[in-house]
Amino acid sequence: MADTRTRSASEAGVSRETTRGESPGEWTPIAEEAARAAQVLHPDRYSMPRPSTRRVLTVANQKGGVGKTTSTVNIAAALALHGVQVLVVDLDPQGNASTALDVEHRSGTLSVYELLLGELTLRQTVARSSASPNLWCVPATIDLAGAEIELVSMVAREQRLKQALTAEALDDLGVDYVLIDCPPSLGLLTVNALVAAEEVLIPIQCEYYALEGLGQLLSNIDLVRRHLNRGLHVSTILLTMYDGRTKLADQVTTEVRQHFGETVLRTVIPRSVKVSEAPGFGKTVLGYDPGSRGAMSYVDAAREIAEAGARVGRQ
Repeated sequence: MADTRTRSASEAGVSRETTRGESPGEWTPIAEEAARAAQVLHPDRYSMPRPSTRRVLTVANQKGGVGKTTSTVNIAAALALHGVQVLVVDLDPQGNASTALDVEHRSGTLSVYELLLGELTLRQTVARSSASPNLWCVPATIDLAGAEIELVSMVAREQRLKQALTAEALDDLGVDYVLIDCPPSLGLLTVNALVAAEEVLIPIQCEYYALEGLGQLLSNIDLVRRHLNRGLHVSTILLTMYDGRTKLADQVTTEVRQHFGETVLRTVIPRSVKVSEAPGFGKTVLGYDPGSRGAMSYVDAAREIAEAGARVGRQ
């Protein structure tokens, strides 16, 4: 059971003695929760480390409803609020990531569609999110729905996004992290995302069908690695929608950890109404209800990712 809990404040670098109302050495669950909440409510006091080199992660899972877009925008917001420069590329025609980040994505908006077709540059399509001055987003419009058909006849159709996200273009924005949100499919848009990235982050729902179809996703990742992007690897797995009241959630969590080992983050994202409500207000959960369990869990997950990125340069 210890593995299914989110990281403690002490693990995240928060001193036990800093919690108001607690004497040194006296550490209770309430004090721990308060210290974790402080990281969300006062992000300027708990900055996250920048990576040794820029990290480009594709967030993928062809199964819908696993918290893919939710995880993308909330991890991005958590990193940005804690001093890290982040770019989110919304590659899902539904544009849900754009909605959550409060970025305009009505038809006619300069978007990832024009970026893929090579009609516009990254700088021309990117927009700053109201969630944080450190957070950028390339929005997705409904035009993206027909992009896969148009891309079929193009030269190097699997590499269109990679060609747009050049090192020079990303240096111009000064971003430390690029998170690419994929549609719930294994089509050409997802392949573009896998070719453009170095790492894959897979959200897995803590429910019965969590691992169904995961083999196909891993097989596709392996195909892309062998033929199009030799540096691609699954670096991060995030367990989402955890319900501690059920034995099933624990069973899925245990099975995933046994199979994937340290690739799985220690943090588990709980099932949360606040997380579900936030996009309806054009916000991430950190902007909608920063003191909620969902917000604190995403900050914990983002800190794990940030610390892993910083460790690479020290090894």
